[in-house]
Amino acid sequence: MIDGLIGIVAFIALVVVVARQNSRIGLLEREIGALRSFVLANPPAAVAKAEDEAAAAETVAAEVAPVETPAAEAAADTAETPEQAGPWAAAAMSAPAEEQSAADSRAEPDAVAVRPAASTPDIETALGTRWAIWVGGLALALGGLFLVRYSIEAGIFGPGARLTMAGLLGLLLAGGGEFVRRRGFKVPLEGAAGAYVPGVLTAAGAFTLFGAVYAAHGIYGFLGPAAAFLLLGVIGVATIAAALVHGQALAGLGLLGSMMTPALVSSQSPSAWTLFGYLAIVLVANTAIARLRSWDVLAAAGFACTGLWTLAYLFDSPSVDMIAVVAISVVTLGALALVWLRPGGEGDQAAWPAVVPAVFVALTAAVLMSAPEYQVLGGAAYGSALIFGMIVVAFYRPGAVSLLHAAGVATVLVNVKLALTGSFTLQLPGGDLSFEGFEASPFAAVLGQAGLVLAVLFLVDGIWGAWRAIASAPARAAAWTGWAVLVPLVVLASQWIAFGDLDRDLGYALAAVILTAAFVACGEILARRESPPLTGGLAVSFAFIGACVAAVLALHMSFGPLWTTVLTGALAVVPAVATRIRAYPVLGWLCVLVVVVVVGRIAVDPTIVGASLLGRTPVFNALLPGYLIPALAFAFAAWQLSRTTGGRPRLIMEAAAVLLALLTVAMLVRHAMNGGVINSGAPTLAEQAVYTLIALGAGAILVALDMRSPSSVLRIGSLVAGVASAAFVAFQHFLFLNPLITDESTGRIPVFNLLFLAYLLPGIAAGALAVYARGRRPRWYSAMLGLLAALLFFAYATLSIRRLFQGEHIAYWTGMSQLETYAYSALWLVMGVGLLVAGVRRRSQVLRIASAALIAVAVAKVFIFDMSELEGVLRALSFIGLGAVLIGIGLFYQKLLARSASAERAPDP
Repeated sequence: MIDGLIGIVAFIALVVVVARQNSRIGLLEREIGALRSFVLANPPAAVAKAEDEAAAAETVAAEVAPVETPAAEAAADTAETPEQAGPWAAAAMSAPAEEQSAADSRAEPDAVAVRPAASTPDIETALGTRWAIWVGGLALALGGLFLVRYSIEAGIFGPGARLTMAGLLGLLLAGGGEFVRRRGFKVPLEGAAGAYVPGVLTAAGAFTLFGAVYAAHGIYGFLGPAAAFLLLGVIGVATIAAALVHGQALAGLGLLGSMMTPALVSSQSPSAWTLFGYLAIVLVANTAIARLRSWDVLAAAGFACTGLWTLAYLFDSPSVDMIAVVAISVVTLGALALVWLRPGGEGDQAAWPAVVPAVFVALTAAVLMSAPEYQVLGGAAYGSALIFGMIVVAFYRPGAVSLLHAAGVATVLVNVKLALTGSFTLQLPGGDLSFEGFEASPFAAVLGQAGLVLAVLFLVDGIWGAWRAIASAPARAAAWTGWAVLVPLVVLASQWIAFGDLDRDLGYALAAVILTAAFVACGEILARRESPPLTGGLAVSFAFIGACVAAVLALHMSFGPLWTTVLTGALAVVPAVATRIRAYPVLGWLCVLVVVVVVGRIAVDPTIVGASLLGRTPVFNALLPGYLIPALAFAFAAWQLSRTTGGRPRLIMEAAAVLLALLTVAMLVRHAMNGGVINSGAPTLAEQAVYTLIALGAGAILVALDMRSPSSVLRIGSLVAGVASAAFVAFQHFLFLNPLITDESTGRIPVFNLLFLAYLLPGIAAGALAVYARGRRPRWYSAMLGLLAALLFFAYATLSIRRLFQGEHIAYWTGMSQLETYAYSALWLVMGVGLLVAGVRRRSQVLRIASAALIAVAVAKVFIFDMSELEGVLRALSFIGLGAVLIGIGLFYQKLLARSASAERAPDP
């Protein structure tokens, strides 16, 4: 034991001697560096002259120099500056010489300036400085523990003596660190701050003292819980305080030991006030020291440890003292606001550590308010008090805006949990969707009252805070406004769902109307205070978005599904008209928000009022106002926005108006053609034909509207309508719903039957749109529609022949007679000749190409099919007719070409 103490004392003395020698070596290196810089910065002649003068001066000094005394040595030591000393930083000591030779260097531009050597760490530096010090400190701490262990195994000393020696060793190490520091020790190498010997010695001493006190309590029972708790706390706080002169790492060690103390010391009757009182002292001391040294990480760590202890107490303690929990949370907020974020000195501290207490205090408040076992103890009131404290701190400390966000999130989550209590069933088009919510709580009414208080608190403080900050800090004002809007809306909606009548509740509707007016007034007040005023920034936008959402809630709370859909759609007119007096960018997007709500309602219930209440009356039912009035409102909003703010909201409103208009017609058709039933089943060919006609008509209308009032939405929408029509025809008319494949009845009327509706009318519409779009839309668009029309005419004529021979049902598997087979060939040849004549007269290459294609199909049919299927006179007539037509076409083209050649040879008049 004595040998160990002697070794430790010798080590400390060795450290002091090494520090002094480092100072002397540093002084010599600086002098050598100065001489080197002087030599390199001056010409050789000047150097020779300087050497002669220096030699003469040394001769004179040697003759008259007095004997150096110890006092002179002490003075020299005092004058030494150990900064940058060390064998690896010698070149860096030439800075004073460089300053002295700056004028000479400017006079001699060719002179070479000596720069300090780069402080790049190498393996020698790491091993010789940092690692040696760290391992040495760890060895000292472990050496003390091993010494105690050896004495135990050898039975040399009793437990009391061993613990006393361990305590003395810890004090000796801490005292050695302070002694070395007072001797003026500094890190001799730049970048090696981790090798600070006094700090390492003090940390080793604190480690040894922690271990000795814990052993005295937990192993031998020499100290009771109270004494051990007190001693460990004193050691931890003292270690944190010592960090003021030894660095942040030591403070971290002290904080870790302090926060582990409650876990190391157990008591038969634990007291919440003892625990949280101790944590409060450690937290305040840690925060104060972090504030003095601007140690962000240390401050955040202290807040995190306190928050973890609070949550651990809430979840693990059999009986919770609510006031003690609130007290430690208040101390946390006070340490943040009054110690860490207090103004003064060099300025406010960093704001990011405030996120840590914000998260933990908000979690504590949410747990107190939402957990039933804490609601019995008044958790709603205590949690609300904590949220109020967070808002107050955020209001008076701009750096604590994270408290506002955390408080808002906690309030929203608690109220959402209140709304999701019980089971829910949503009626969707594909069926009902049910899910189980949270378990009901007997204290829901108390939580509802607390929610109302918090809603008013957020509303008032949010508007006030935004009003104060909007001129100087728009982002912070937006944060205040956002929570002033969001929290009251969530509280109102959750309480309506939890306690109100979901069909109609005028009381909650009145509250929503009041909120709407309050948000509009708030937006106007903030807009007038903006810089420049009335620009409609983010804070103003949040206020008006809240007003729009509150108005939508009021409509849902006041009316049934039909009037809710109609009035919500009509609500889009209000912000559009408001753009006449205010140019806030958000007003156009409020119209878009209304579109989202209306489309969402229609997606959830396409029947508007429910399938059971829709009725079977065609056209004049709930579908007409439910779809058409929002479409008209969206069209008016788009028209109004085009004359005021314009931009993307106008385009979205135009698209929404077109979409709702098409849906109006489509839904009325589906309702009428399915006996008043709106389902998700596949349509019939007749119904699909109506949809195709609607799409083609919509394409023509959009082209006309775009010609009168150019718009990218109308232009793209017309192209989409045409392409959609082509897709309908290709997949539905020709493949999936073709009566030749489905054997669907074509009707008993000879001409005005299913074929007339599904093929002839769409063909006429496609051809008319192709002609109308020529020159107004891309060439491919008109060509696509022309080809579509030709295919529809071909299908109508062919299927009509089939119906003429087969009757009402024309399925392909019933076969065909020889006369029917010959009729197809004759029909296709006649149609080909007709297309050729039309193409020549209209000078349309598309029609001539279609003619050639159709005649080629007829030729292929005659040679491949008719030759094998037809017999007798029909086979002969088929070939004779084909030959006559082909010869006639050839003569026609020869005559046409001869006429063109003679016209080219004719001289000009």
